[in-house]
Amino acid sequence: MAATATTTEGTNTGRRRLTGVVVSSKMEKSATVRVERLVKHPRYHKYIKRRKNYMVHDEGNSVQPGDQVVIEESRPISRRKRWVIVDSNA
Repeated sequence: MAATATTTEGTNTGRRRLTGVVVSSKMEKSATVRVERLVKHPRYHKYIKRRKNYMVHDEGNSVQPGDQVVIEESRPISRRKRWVIVDSNA
């Protein structure tokens, strides 16, 4: 298996990392990130885009809509936030 670009040097925390695009950053210390993935249709064998929005923690309010970011799982921060921004220069 090839190494991904989101792997940091030697630190394996066992947490999932996803790459997505910031959709909204109007909240304080929070942002909404849209992650797209491709899923193969079981009958027609065509690849379909599936999207999901994640509420992420952004401590410094540093991201803007349109930025590509890497997010990582974390402990629950609030009712809907379970992800934090790791790298905003993805």
